Parts: sequence; structure tokens; C-alpha cells
Amino acid sequence: MHRAPATSVPDSPEVRMMLLQASTLANAFKESEALAVYQEIIKKAPNHYLALCQATALSVKIGRRYSDETRKAAYFDAARQYADRALLLQPEGGESNYAVALALFNQATLYNAGARLVAFRDLRSHVYLAAQRRPSDPEAWQLLGRWQYRVAHYNVLERLYSKLTLGGVPNGGDSRTALESMETAHGLAHQNLQISYDLARMCNYQGRRRRAIEVLKEAVKIPAITSEDLVLSRLCRQMLPVLVRADARRQRRLARSSPPAAQPEQEATRPPVEASKKPE
Repeated sequence: MHRAPATSVPDSPEVRMMLLQASTLANAFKESEALAVYQEIIKKAPNHYLALCQATALSVKIGRRYSDETRKAAYFDAARQYADRALLLQPEGGESNYAVALALFNQATLYNAGARLVAFRDLRSHVYLAAQRRPSDPEAWQLLGRWQYRVAHYNVLERLYSKLTLGGVPNGGDSRTALESMETAHGLAHQNLQISYDLARMCNYQGRRRRAIEVLKEAVKIPAITSEDLVLSRLCRQMLPVLVRADARRQRRLARSSPPAAQPEQEATRPPVEASKKPE
């Protein structure tokens, strides 16, 4: 979860107790109950920066679990509203900009092609500012890496639409930079299954299969606590043997195609010349 600096107005004892309750519930993976408490805090203190940022993250997390797009959209739209309110309070804040980028990124998954490209254009400044202001936040780096990779892989129509109607493809979309951002996220939270899975997939797509195998071997050892963790752990376990077999096939092909190592030439030895015998 993302920590925000204290608000300018000190919290009342009641709000402090509610913040503690919400944090305890979130740490116990009771996201719906935690969100309800943050919503109560926002009712009592509408400009509570921390509560708005946390309500954004929890709304997105809960919304992702639904397969029904209507329910997803309801949670993602609520997340965007909380995030926008936090951004008004602290336009340069790392937490508020991460909240806006997170909400936008997830809303974009439900948009049509044109609206999705607008969302990716709009979240650029927020996702970069989030990583700059929160350099120790793995989730900010993860989101930045995802954005960079997605923009780097715009197809021809997406690039054309962006150039004609949106002022061009957003700057910063680059596969190598995306991989660096994801590696930073992994270095900050190597026990995070979602980050590990994202990094392994990105490495595999970029032709770094052995690095992907290395990440997956670590990931399958991470204890799965939540239902989301169980799904991610299973995906890692399914992906790992496929990559191991592919790497083994590649090594065999390389071994067959490589010329045999040249043997060092041995100097020809001549039989010793016998001393000519003198006639008796």
C-alpha cells in the first residue's frame, strides 16, 4: 500500500482510529472492508489525502476481480474520482499521481481503441511523476514499465491514429527502458508475484529467455497467500517448463550447428636416423 505524507490538518482521534482499522483490514487482505472504512473517513474528512489515495488503490484492486465489465467500470470510475480529488490536493504528489495513473490504466482496459489511446497519452505525465517522486515504490515502477512497454508496441493503426488525432505517439515508449523499469520494480519487491510474472513475460518477449527462467524459478518459491497469488503462482509454474524446454532445444541446435573444435596440430615426428655404420 502507498504511504502518503500527513495532511495539513491534524487527524482527529476518531479518524486516526479509523485509519488504523482500515490499514489492519487491508493488511489482512480484507480489501472490501478496508475500502468501506476509507470511504467513511472521506465522508468525515473529504480532503483526506491518504484516504483518497488508498481508496483509489483498493477500488482498482477489487474491480479487477470482476469479470463483468459493468462492475469493473463502477469500481474503476470510483477510483478515478478519488484519484482526481487527491491530485487537486497535491498536484505534484507521488501518491496522487500514481493513483491517477493506476485508475486511468485500468479504465483504459474497458475503453474502445480511440479512448484507450487517449488514456495512455494522458497518463504519461502521471506515471513518470509517480516513479520520480516515489523512487522506492515498486508498484510505481511496475506501472511505468507496463506503460512504456504498451506504448512501445503500438500497432500500425494505433501509431497512425495517435499521429493524426493525438499529436503523436507519447514519448517514452521503449522496450529496453520498460524492461529496466520492471527490473527496478523487481529489485524493490522480488517477493511480489505480479511483478515477477510481468518481468518474466517481458524478458521472454524481448528474447531474454534465460533471465525469464531465472525470475520464474524464484517466483515459484514465493508463498501464495491470496487467491490472486494462487493464480499468478500457477501461471508461473505453467510458464517455467515451457521456457526451460525451449531453451534446451535452442542449446541443442546451437551445439549441432557449431563446428567441432579444431584439434591442435601435432608436429610430425620422424623416426630417429640411425648412425651410418662404418665398414669394418
